Amino acid sequence: MTRQAPPRVLTVAGSDSGGGAGVQADLKTMLALGVHGMSVITAVTAQNSLGVQGAWELPAEAVRAQYRSVVGDIGVQAVKTGMLASAPLVETVAELLAGTDAPAVVDPVGVSKHGDALLAASALDSVRKRLLPVATVATPNLDEVAQLTGVRVETEDDLRRAADAVLEYGPRWALIKGGHLPGDADAVDLLTDGREEHLLRAPRHDNRHTHGTGCTLASAIAAGLAKGLTVPEAVRDAKEYVTGAIAAGFGLGGGIGPVDHGWALHRP
Repeated sequence: MTRQAPPRVLTVAGSDSGGGAGVQADLKTMLALGVHGMSVITAVTAQNSLGVQGAWELPAEAVRAQYRSVVGDIGVQAVKTGMLASAPLVETVAELLAGTDAPAVVDPVGVSKHGDALLAASALDSVRKRLLPVATVATPNLDEVAQLTGVRVETEDDLRRAADAVLEYGPRWALIKGGHLPGDADAVDLLTDGREEHLLRAPRHDNRHTHGTGCTLASAIAAGLAKGLTVPEAVRDAKEYVTGAIAAGFGLGGGIGPVDHGWALHRP
């Protein structure tokens, strides 16, 4: 007897040679959460625990061919985007998402955990005008909110203003990630579609090994949507999953180690 295939999720993102973020983190997350992960590589990075030493984007036609190959034959129940590198790639992926009947989780990756640029400044306008309008959920962190909207978030009260600014560009939902807020209080994220709001709190773990957090969260949301969860349900489950992954993060090399995507498998 052939087993029925699990829900299918496609990540469109860059490769992290260190295995902690990017497509590698996305596929690990999808496996851990019981969906079948597939990938479209947009760029290749030379990357380790210390930072990004080099990045090379793929041609738009290579990205388009990968995407159409997977979607045309296998199909998808959700798509997640990460590092898109340049305006031509942003516009290519936005066009592909617009023609796909599946929810899209857009992680507007601008810089790496180490502060290395992963998106050309010239691509920001394409993200605003082309990519965000086709997003079911946009998941910017506070630095990415500032890049895209100019809004600086310094307190929890600023999260709503940031969400409103992101929603103006057209995503159905905005998830503003407050993990970079100063202080030792809980890590607070705000999810809203402009009508209903959900404040999501989780303990802030004292662990510097958090490489891949954003990729992991966005992929976990996509996995939930592929399973048929609503956006608030998928985000709530994803927040719980990534909180556990951060708590279990481990050191690799001489810098910032990754979150543990398989943390739940290690529980007694």
